[in-house]
Amino acid sequence: MTESLYERLGGTDGIERIADVLIDNHVNNPRISRRFADSDVTALKKGAATFIISGTGGPSVYEGKDMIATHKGMNISDDEFMAVVDDAMGALDSNGVAQREKEEVLFILYCLRAEVVNQ
Repeated sequence: MTESLYERLGGTDGIERIADVLIDNHVNNPRISRRFADSDVTALKKGAATFIISGTGGPSVYEGKDMIATHKGMNISDDEFMAVVDDAMGALDSNGVAQREKEEVLFILYCLRAEVVNQ
């Protein structure tokens, strides 16, 4: 049986490490850092980890807002979305995630694009 993406990303511990780097990347990325200026970074990291765990076949149940509700009224641009994608790929790289898994995460991110951009 093939392992889930959750398992291949290192399970809960691996995904929590990825989420930590991801949010740090967002906070330090000049293209999008202003979006996170007044955010609770710890809460963002926890929410991102839970969202990723749930979406990749893990045991966590994400109970936050859906993507449209989360991003409604933010008018996120394509450039900002690409900055998030770049940050995600950087977080995966820094955690030694293999190419196949990076491609699967990239696919998931692009599937969410319409729920994030220009909401």
